[in-house]
Amino acid sequence: MALEEKINADIKTAMLARDAAKLEALRAVKSAIIILKTSPEGYTDDSEVKSLQKMVKQRKETAEIYKTQNRADLADVELFQAGIIESYLPQQMSEDEIKAEVAAIIASVGATSPADMGKVMGAASKKLAGKADGKIISGIVKELLSK
Repeated sequence: MALEEKINADIKTAMLARDAAKLEALRAVKSAIIILKTSPEGYTDDSEVKSLQKMVKQRKETAEIYKTQNRADLADVELFQAGIIESYLPQQMSEDEIKAEVAAIIASVGATSPADMGKVMGAASKKLAGKADGKIISGIVKELLSK
């Protein structure tokens, strides 16, 4: 529940500072937390991280759409909100750290060819959940298995 308390404190700070852009992003996070608390699956730290990652991904994808439509003003708002939300996520692993973890997973699973990608991705997704983006993990797995 530490995240919820931190969000509430940051909302108060943003309100006092009259920072409407930051306040909008923080209220979206608070809304997601409330939805998680009322969901049948329940509220866990893991579900909290997944929800925040989903929000960041949605905002980045929306910003890309806005950029293709030459709406840089709207894209900037989405990217700003994604940045605010990302600040509440755990520190992401670097690409070198991910490569080392994936190499260890490949060795432990015994994968030798790209046909074993499913086994490796299953183990890597569980081990690196919340620490790395799935797209990056997938790219590194493909790269290492194709060698």
